[in-house]
Amino acid sequence: MSEPKDIDDLNGLQLIDYQFKDPRWLEQALTHKSFVGEGVSHNEKLEFLGDAVLDLVLAELLLKKFDAEDEGDLSRRRASLVNESELAAVANELGLGPRLRLGRSELISGGDKKPRILASAFEALVGALYLDGGFEAASRVVSRIFSSRLDENLLKSDDKTQFQEAIQSLVKVTPRYRTIAEIGPSHARIFRVAVDVGGEEWAQGEGPSKKVAEQAAARQALEKIKGDAG
Repeated sequence: MSEPKDIDDLNGLQLIDYQFKDPRWLEQALTHKSFVGEGVSHNEKLEFLGDAVLDLVLAELLLKKFDAEDEGDLSRRRASLVNESELAAVANELGLGPRLRLGRSELISGGDKKPRILASAFEALVGALYLDGGFEAASRVVSRIFSSRLDENLLKSDDKTQFQEAIQSLVKVTPRYRTIAEIGPSHARIFRVAVDVGGEEWAQGEGPSKKVAEQAAARQALEKIKGDAG
């Protein structure tokens, strides 16, 4: 099993600008379920809490910054901020990886670099901040960390990218595209593509090429998310 580096350097101003009143919350946030020991609590419950706190803080930030947008656009903006790769990048910036407590097998397999483990650790850290210092403390830290990410170019024009980020924030599954029909003569072929999530068809799209049809299907799937949010 791996013991983390001294948590005092994480508990200082340089990284999260917050001093834990009870460092045990921070220690738990850094403890993966593979780390076993008497009286040891892992970070999954803190991750559950942190996920909710993070969604709320970012929802408030996005409402203030993009107040002219509807709930569908705001939901997609938030989804692009809280997808696994983005949260793992934040965790890396904070240096969480080397400080994680991991079981031996997880450590050997490079668990301190796995995006899923890093993203979960960051969400657990947010949960720990909430329990130690309340919503104000958690909001302050999250707002500072994400301030540089809240810009007008955050939402990509690529519908496939937007849909993948949105769906992975909800169900952690990568969308799959399949061609279901080719219509018309070879010189004027129209492709029909379906996008599936977890084996379930979400939407279809058509276009003069498979790439265009995939973008159209992703656009329809995004509209479905927008409708569900309403």
